[in-house]
Amino acid sequence: MMKGMAKFVVAKLVLVLLVSTTRALSVFDVTKEGAKIGSDINQALTSSWSKACASTIPSKVLIPKGIFLLSPVTLEGPCKAAIEVEVQGTVKALTNSKVTKEGSWITFQRIEHFTLSGGGTFDGQGAKTWGTCGNNFCKTLPINIRFDFIIKGLVHNIKSLNSKQFHINVLGCNDLTFQRVNIIAPADSPNTDGIHIGRSSGINIIDSNIGTGDDCVSIGDGSKNISVTNVKCGPGHGISIGSLGKFEKEEPVLGITVKNCTLTNTDNGVRIKTWPASTVNSASMIHFENIIMNNVSNPILIDQVYCPWNQCNAKVPSRVKLSNISFKRIRGTSSTPVAMKLVCSSGMPCQGVEVADIQLKYLGKEPAKSECSNVKPMISGVVNPPACSSKA
Repeated sequence: MMKGMAKFVVAKLVLVLLVSTTRALSVFDVTKEGAKIGSDINQALTSSWSKACASTIPSKVLIPKGIFLLSPVTLEGPCKAAIEVEVQGTVKALTNSKVTKEGSWITFQRIEHFTLSGGGTFDGQGAKTWGTCGNNFCKTLPINIRFDFIIKGLVHNIKSLNSKQFHINVLGCNDLTFQRVNIIAPADSPNTDGIHIGRSSGINIIDSNIGTGDDCVSIGDGSKNISVTNVKCGPGHGISIGSLGKFEKEEPVLGITVKNCTLTNTDNGVRIKTWPASTVNSASMIHFENIIMNNVSNPILIDQVYCPWNQCNAKVPSRVKLSNISFKRIRGTSSTPVAMKLVCSSGMPCQGVEVADIQLKYLGKEPAKSECSNVKPMISGVVNPPACSSKA
């Protein structure tokens, strides 16, 4: 009898603790701060954020179901406890408003233990502005969502739709995971990179779908220990390291893994791109593994003479040192005859490049081929097309 009573007391205590823990999470609903469907919720969101950020217990800002408008906003820490923003509805950008000082529509910055969730949509309404870009690549238009200096964060189950520029930009973050993120824009939308990462470490992108008008994932200088896993990419320009070497004081790229991904109808597959006549930099420990290519142009590409719109001196070799790079178990179809192109710098030839178990077929009548310069890859397994079968 005593043992049974003891078990009952323990069970009741556990239940009380669970209830107490649940109640300890403060929820700040923007509609309680005056947010109305169809109206700009900037003030209500800012007010809810300020209260949640000041809370000494874990808190949540809630944007419930419905369609809301939002002018540019910066939600900034540090906060006193873990904080979450749950977006259940659709938030639409105003088409004629200015950007934040960070150049974005929505900015989250200087926050530790941060979560963005809810299954909702961030609609940048970019289609109304893309045609105004001309030749400036839409750089004056806002990024949908910026994450600046986030430590220990999780972004999951959200959608970014039709951003005016980059969908998601990551800068100065550490230990930040993107999971089940859905990014959508048409193939002809300019400069709409899916997720761009710069000067950050411990960034994980997993189980996500990205279709856009530029790189699905682009990894810039100073990126370290980045993992891209089980991502479906297309349309878009592929998954890219770089471009590197254009600006002064760029930082090395180290430890990038892209695996178990599928690219469909993209302009490139997996690529590393650096500028000729570049600044000095390096990129190493970069591994592409178990990738499926479906009708992809340039499925495997190292391009150290990357020079779009002739904005550089292509005769001067790149000074970005590439080393310890592998392409393993990559298979599928190429929409161009050159399925593998490894064009390294004549001033700093690539070192430690490994090519293993490649099966790429050109969709045209002729066999697929490869081109190489300034690289002597290590070959293992069956490689088709044969690596470096002709000179670039």
